[in-house]
Amino acid sequence: MHNDIPDIPLNNGNTIPQLGLGVFQVDNAQDTKDSIKWALDAGYRHIDTAKLYGNEQWVGEAIRESGIPREDIFVTSKIWNDVRGYDETKTEFQATLDRLGFDYLDMYLIHWPAPGYVDNWKAMEDLYKAGKIKNIGVSNFVPSQLEDLMSQTEIKPAVDQIETHPYFQQTDLHAYLEKQGIVHESWSPLGGGRNNAINDPLIQKLAKDHNVTPAQIVLRWHVERNEVVIPKSIHEDRVRQNRDIFAFGLDEAEMAEIAKLDQGKRVGPDPENLDWLKKSQEK
Repeated sequence: MHNDIPDIPLNNGNTIPQLGLGVFQVDNAQDTKDSIKWALDAGYRHIDTAKLYGNEQWVGEAIRESGIPREDIFVTSKIWNDVRGYDETKTEFQATLDRLGFDYLDMYLIHWPAPGYVDNWKAMEDLYKAGKIKNIGVSNFVPSQLEDLMSQTEIKPAVDQIETHPYFQQTDLHAYLEKQGIVHESWSPLGGGRNNAINDPLIQKLAKDHNVTPAQIVLRWHVERNEVVIPKSIHEDRVRQNRDIFAFGLDEAEMAEIAKLDQGKRVGPDPENLDWLKKSQEK
């Protein structure tokens, strides 16, 4: 098998690299820039940030300092829940571009389905039509929220970026997204600190069987499900290891064994918790 990072087709005719680097909770310039430098050097061409992360400016600086042409790197950012409204969305998007130092984004996402997201989407549709965003999508939306959004707007989301890992496999939502032609993108792909799937005995065994790391097994599981995956690390060896997941595979029996690990255990908030969503909108 080749170790190239595949591109996944989107429903608008564009593509997205299947592996990216996430920078959630990377809250200083040195760590942000180092992790991006290592990732780009290892062949990553997809970086995922957000206004909430507070590091957009360092992401932009790291990309410019890399010397790699801007058009060769797929960059995603997200609009936070405290910004709602058509004009407000356009203003906030421009602020993200200014922080990054870019004149366009490859992907812009609504970070959570907090009330008022339809107005966000309508502004994003117009920014997409104007060429300021190459692709638009959502994060943390469940089917009922996607149905509500799509019933009131023109353009179907290209991706839904959702918490997914072996202890929280999102099987029903995965099938729904597949049926809709919306790419499933995983955040917290290894389970995070509380539900760290890489310590599971089955994952450990499979890692030994394949002579790879437990993290590589979990990331390969996502790849076998045709998901886009954006693991975060500020350690050079892990950034490079997370890149090397395309030269081996998991067979049907191994995938079936991992499927049994699902416990419905979240790391992050529940996107249907309206109290949390409303509280997250406070300025």
